[in-house]
Amino acid sequence: MKTRVAMMFGGKTVEHEVSVISGIQAIMAVDTDKYEVIPVYLTKDNDMYTGSDIGDISAYKDIPALLKRSQRVILVNEGGKAQLVPYPPKMFGPKPVQIDIAFPVVHGTNVEDGALQGYLKTAGVPFVGPDVTSSAISMDKFITKAVLKEAGVPVLDAEVYTLADYAKMDELIDDAEKVVGYPLIVKPVNLGSSVGIGVAKNREEFIQALDDAFMYATRVLVEHAITKLREINCSVLGDENEAEASECEEPLTSGEILSYEDKYVNGGGGKKGGSKGGSGSKGAGMANLSRKIPADLSPEKREEIREMAVKAFRALGCNGVSRIDFMIDEETGKLYFNEINPIPGSLSFYLWEPVGVPYSELLDRMIQLALKRMRTEEALTFTFDTNILANANLGGGKGGKS
Repeated sequence: MKTRVAMMFGGKTVEHEVSVISGIQAIMAVDTDKYEVIPVYLTKDNDMYTGSDIGDISAYKDIPALLKRSQRVILVNEGGKAQLVPYPPKMFGPKPVQIDIAFPVVHGTNVEDGALQGYLKTAGVPFVGPDVTSSAISMDKFITKAVLKEAGVPVLDAEVYTLADYAKMDELIDDAEKVVGYPLIVKPVNLGSSVGIGVAKNREEFIQALDDAFMYATRVLVEHAITKLREINCSVLGDENEAEASECEEPLTSGEILSYEDKYVNGGGGKKGGSKGGSGSKGAGMANLSRKIPADLSPEKREEIREMAVKAFRALGCNGVSRIDFMIDEETGKLYFNEINPIPGSLSFYLWEPVGVPYSELLDRMIQLALKRMRTEEALTFTFDTNILANANLGGGKGGKS
């Protein structure tokens, strides 16, 4: 009997459209001999929909029309079995669909940051990818730095500023100029896909970068910008106990930083230096980015990056596939961790194909890792029998009032 997988994508996030592309890419690559896939689209209000067209990328040209011919559902655990139940319920409407496991292919705030994972865990639904804690930590750039610094992974020092600091702009800027210095880079603490990121070489550019970043987040991170920078990415597959690294890539940027446009709009897999095995068409997600695979690295530097990627992945307690982005300061030769994408765009399949792991196998291994985690957790004790409620006395009458 096939394992029934709810492939979930979309959600209330600025990376909504990217997630739709990543999710449908995954649906198209799943081994249908082993798995039955139910596409589940999360709207920008985080409502869930299923239907015959939910897995068709062309249907998303008109989302309101797609939703009208699709069925809204909610997740319910009935007798230990997860179900997608039509909502609102109708006496003669569609029946609930039982699922064995959820597969979130989601990016960004409200979905990738532990929010969706917490919902699934509370509903008793096993799911693929990082758990609640590792998702939340990995999506907070500042906390990630703190954890990895403790684990011995080199990171750039950074300052974090809040909305209260933003309300005192001159003081914020004076502090950052003194502590960080120009050139500097400004990032929303909890976003990915290069949204809201800006480089500043002077006060005017710094103000503009802060204004942009605070449009997307309530906390922003400011760190010194490496002048001569090479970006190298590496994916990791596994869990906190055992993991392995993919091939390395070097993204090709159009400016000082890898922008949203570089990743999802301007790139082309068919360009020189494009990824092997990925789609060369627009709308192909991260697989569409112009890149060098493998990155032009010495064997020693390649292994250093791959080993550091695994070390960071395990220190953060990740599961499934993550992509870890590194920076090389070409003036010093030093390697720094930049950020982790706990559920990366296109699930980084284009980094696994060069090392002999086709996309269908990658998805299979991710699902098997999730089922392994489920079996491990089922062996743990989550209840503790006591008579504390039988003997409880709050010192009063009805409602505990004296």
